Amino acid sequence: MSKQFTKSEVAKYSTKDKTLIILHDKVYDVTDFLNEHPGGEEILLDHSGKDSSEDFDDIGHSSDAFDLMKKYLVGELVHEEKTYKTPKQSWSTSYGKNETNKKNEGMSPTIMLAGLMILLAAAYFLYL
Repeated sequence: MSKQFTKSEVAKYSTKDKTLIILHDKVYDVTDFLNEHPGGEEILLDHSGKDSSEDFDDIGHSSDAFDLMKKYLVGELVHEEKTYKTPKQSWSTSYGKNETNKKNEGMSPTIMLAGLMILLAAAYFLYL
């Protein structure tokens, strides 16, 4: 059984020295991840000590981010304080991806380059 936290216990840890975040009734200690977070440490500090599930889902994260989260999991909320809300589609589809599906995430560089070339050609001919 994992360590049980109340929301008030999590709220005490909202500093650079100890940063806990609640995501879908699970508690993560992201203190060591502050300097590594691609969005910067401020976003984590802004959400520390509270339930940030909705914002986390709204942003969307890569499957690599979901794999990395496992490293920072330290417990879960006590039964009485859990919301039992199901994660949005972005969470559930990303979390279950395997290595084969990861390769197909996002737009391929070739397609992006082709699109950029078309835009540049159109701009060139429009302004001649």
